[in-house]
Amino acid sequence: MKFEIITTNDRLAEVCQQASQQQAVMLDTEFVRTRTLFAQLGLIQLYDGELLSLIDPLMLTDMSPLWALMKDPGVVKVLHACGEDLEVFQSAAGCMPAPMLDTQIMAAFIGHGLSTGFGALVQEYLGIELEKGEARTNWLARPLSDKQLDYAAADVFYLLPLYQQLLAKVEAKGWMDALHQECETMLVKRSRVPDPEQVYVDIKNAWQLSPKQLAILQKLASWRLQEARKRDLALNFVLKELHLWKVARYEITSKAVMAQEGFDEREIQRHGNRLISIVKEVEKMSQLDYPQPLFRLMEMPGYKQMVKRIKDEVNAVAKETGLATEFLASKKQINQLLSWAWKKGCPEDELPEMLSTWRKALFAHRVLPLVQV
Repeated sequence: MKFEIITTNDRLAEVCQQASQQQAVMLDTEFVRTRTLFAQLGLIQLYDGELLSLIDPLMLTDMSPLWALMKDPGVVKVLHACGEDLEVFQSAAGCMPAPMLDTQIMAAFIGHGLSTGFGALVQEYLGIELEKGEARTNWLARPLSDKQLDYAAADVFYLLPLYQQLLAKVEAKGWMDALHQECETMLVKRSRVPDPEQVYVDIKNAWQLSPKQLAILQKLASWRLQEARKRDLALNFVLKELHLWKVARYEITSKAVMAQEGFDEREIQRHGNRLISIVKEVEKMSQLDYPQPLFRLMEMPGYKQMVKRIKDEVNAVAKETGLATEFLASKKQINQLLSWAWKKGCPEDELPEMLSTWRKALFAHRVLPLVQV
């Protein structure tokens, strides 16, 4: 397995020009995310079937040829389990690799579980057992060891023959249109930027709060996200989520109370005054401006019974298609369907995933009569 380490702008441009002549290129990233909000890109692996390149972003000053390749509509970018990779590209380049095919999703369309790992697929289809000892390595350290480089190269070298085998099987089963739709949906999901004014709804136990407390939580969560972006610091390293909730729940306006509630001294010193000021801001708000109480699905009458009925339909579709139940409709997708149905009146562009793209033909006639009674 031969590879070239790309450390100069000119060579990167040549490599990307060659890759742009191919129908598909294999792609992977290695990154580090510990205390930062945004992943730190350490290496990009690119294989066009002829040249395997390990691109070093720490050495390059002009990555634009690679970003142009990522956006080239004539070249399919192939990755495996690429959710985090997509976010890395969005953060580093402001774009995502498109069009894109994910071999984990391809495997799901031929009956594998949605979380099937790359190593397991390579072993099953290529008969090769990959070393995974470098998965947690520090990809920002330099120089990278031979073992690190070999590990990184293998991820795209074996991705090509795996992709070719899976592609043939997906085509044979007639799932190609669905595959493209599913991968496009992933691109759309991963490109969404969280709205600071809405992130409060995802705070654990937010549903327990009154409208006034939710108003506090909304402002706190918005502030925390913006602070995290400004400092490139993981959210819980700005302020722990539980402490965010406690400030809202107990309407805390005292640093002493924060200390009693177990806040870290550094949290109090750095952010105590700001947290108190946010609580006091809400005291001056009109009740008409408070958020609506959060509706919790599992508290709705008949929730468990309805989930069971929908799962029965999912199981029936799984038997008909040979696709895994968790791929056809995850717990989150079932809840999304019920939330849409029970809230009533969501616009067309917010249809739940079970009623859109390729899943619509499988489920609409089965589940709509259940949820629209």
